[in-house]
Amino acid sequence: MSDEPQPQQPPAGRAPRKPPAAAAPKRPARTGWRRLLPTWRMLLAGLLATAALVVGGFLLGYHLVRIPAANALATQQANVYLYADGSVIARDGEVNRENVTLSQISKDAQHAVLAAEDRDFYTESAIDPQAMVRGAWNTLTGKGKQSGSTITQQYVKNYYLRQEQTITRKVKEFFIAIKLDREQTKDQILEGYLNTSFFGRGAYGIQAAAHAYYGIDASELDAGRAAYLAALVNAPSQYDVVLHPENRDTVERRWNYVLDGMVDEGWLSVSERAGLTFPAPQRTTVSTSMSGQRGYIVNIVKDHLIENDVVDEAALDTGGYRITTTLHKDKQDAFVDAVNDKLMDRLDQKNREVDTYVRAGGASIDVKTGKVVALYNGIDYVKQYTPNATRRDFQVGSSFKPFVFAAAVEHGSRTQDGHPITPNTVYDGTSERPVQGWPGDRYAPENEDHRDYGDITVREATDKSVNAVYAQMAADVGPDKVRRTAIDLGLSPDTPSLDNAGPSIALGVASASVLDMAEAYATLANHGKHSTPTLVEKITRNGRDVDLPERHTRQAVTRQAADTTTSVLRGVVESGTATAAQTAGRPAAGKTGTAEEDTAAWFAGYTPDLATVVAVMGQDPVTAGHKPLYGAMGLPRVNGGGAPAEIWGQYTREALKDTPATAFTLRLQPGAWKTQPPPGDSSTDPSSTNTPDDAGDGGGSRAPDETGTGTGTGDEPAGQDQPEPPREQTGGATTGGDTGDDGATTTDDTDDGDTNGDDSPVPDGLTGALTQNSRWN
Repeated sequence: MSDEPQPQQPPAGRAPRKPPAAAAPKRPARTGWRRLLPTWRMLLAGLLATAALVVGGFLLGYHLVRIPAANALATQQANVYLYADGSVIARDGEVNRENVTLSQISKDAQHAVLAAEDRDFYTESAIDPQAMVRGAWNTLTGKGKQSGSTITQQYVKNYYLRQEQTITRKVKEFFIAIKLDREQTKDQILEGYLNTSFFGRGAYGIQAAAHAYYGIDASELDAGRAAYLAALVNAPSQYDVVLHPENRDTVERRWNYVLDGMVDEGWLSVSERAGLTFPAPQRTTVSTSMSGQRGYIVNIVKDHLIENDVVDEAALDTGGYRITTTLHKDKQDAFVDAVNDKLMDRLDQKNREVDTYVRAGGASIDVKTGKVVALYNGIDYVKQYTPNATRRDFQVGSSFKPFVFAAAVEHGSRTQDGHPITPNTVYDGTSERPVQGWPGDRYAPENEDHRDYGDITVREATDKSVNAVYAQMAADVGPDKVRRTAIDLGLSPDTPSLDNAGPSIALGVASASVLDMAEAYATLANHGKHSTPTLVEKITRNGRDVDLPERHTRQAVTRQAADTTTSVLRGVVESGTATAAQTAGRPAAGKTGTAEEDTAAWFAGYTPDLATVVAVMGQDPVTAGHKPLYGAMGLPRVNGGGAPAEIWGQYTREALKDTPATAFTLRLQPGAWKTQPPPGDSSTDPSSTNTPDDAGDGGGSRAPDETGTGTGTGDEPAGQDQPEPPREQTGGATTGGDTGDDGATTTDDTDDGDTNGDDSPVPDGLTGALTQNSRWN
């Protein structure tokens, strides 16, 4: 055997091993800067991971971010109060906004905003990544702060989110915009955007902006004005050329940019564009504050709506109501002017303490419709908060007396000695004469200045406002019937001191408001027909009408009762305590009144068209207590025939200057002109045993139809109205029928058709000279 090693043989059944292959040469390691570059595998992996994160993040964000409820600021609106002609009285609420539908915004305004903010709005998606990148780049490179947001994104920011510039807000804005674009139409989004954008001057939304800058509705915006408002969205405070005239050139460049965009998009013709000049906004617009009469009106209208169950208080507080009132701006202004001219300008508050007490209230109602056309409440809501037209804390004084006489005619009442109560019924006008036929405590009212008049007709007693006569008349009619008549005419059943007043009810111890009294006098002027008074013509919210209560007209008292009262009240203006009211220059009727201790002076009057009541009141500005007006304006006393009648005359003349003068057409109670004998012993006998009910029913000695005056509604008398004979005028004297200063004649007719001469239609007690009594003037 050889000693050399022998190769080992593989075990049986195994293949022999192959020699190992030679190893592949290794790639040389990267050195230097090459080590910093990622490989293509790393790039691919990174891109895939990034895409996964983006898609996953988008899906997660889309799932997690929901469309929230609108923010509180975006939903707040002002209530807008308008005159009957549509001009703005005031806006209330913390946010000056009035939402309108897209159809209420002019096409020019829509296109101008699109041209300024997002010209591809109707064709693009809710977001524009390219614009967002461009906006971010411009902001970073100092070309101005630009969001690059679409109109949809801006609307989301305005309506759903807050204005802070944070990443979180931007992310939410992004996802909400995408979702909103799927749930709302482009028109809905544009409408929301136009209602939520801020335009400066405190105006949110294009409707408020149109009023703030141009005093018009958004529907009236033309291309020029619309382009300026659209330019404002970019920088509301800086682009107001009234506040910042130094920015005028910048603003005009932006304005031109908007108009050029409208031309490029085909929304504005080249020729129309060429003819436009920059429309400078108004320096001052209609004030939306509560100063002047505005605050009073807003609160009175609110109370009117709430009390009549039109809109509840909570709903009003949310805002958004467009309330068109029945008030006429020209009449409202005329009322303010009259009060200033005849009262406020005569005060000397520095040298006369009593002049600091003077307050005034007024209300004017269209006789035929019952619509309130003007109110005067005080010198300024921000200085005197109490609305003097609606307060019920001053006695109405003798302006209540016509209700007593109307009740007497309405119920066919008679005097204590059985005579029917007519304009010519004779009463004892002795001051402090005890009232007869009254079972209560002794009541003996004094006349003003303790003057005794002796035997005097009702007509003369009304002219001179004789308390003794009317207190007795109230007992003859029955105080309860007087009260019911006053309420039927228009006074509130809740009027303080109207209940249980006894014969003193005739002297006006009740504390009705000026507006209540105007309503009642309007009923007399309308031949006894009471129209539901209203302050509101129309209400809309978000373009939809709000239902208003139906207006009703009812015969409150018979035409005979109302018209006979009017015939008596005409004498008060022609020759009684209210001759100052003749400055109205047309046929008028009315009654003066003075509250106890001269704390208030009233004049309530009417023409065939307009019923107006004016009161001058005394109130301590510190304690709010009632104060006498002795010495106010430097006069010994303030009577209803003074400043109140003068205000009434000037206001009525101006308020009706465009209305032809019309005459009263009256149908009087039977026997209205019959002369009656003076009262017999029974009318002055303290032992008279007539009960109040007997007195109220005319003594119970006759049926109502004996005189044809009963309590029915027979307001259509037999025969035709007959005109009075024309008045003869000689110098300052006036006799015969009433023609008024404008020559309008008055038609009177007695309903009993008497032809024997004792009921011939004669002047309504207006014979003799129309003297100017210095005491009342």
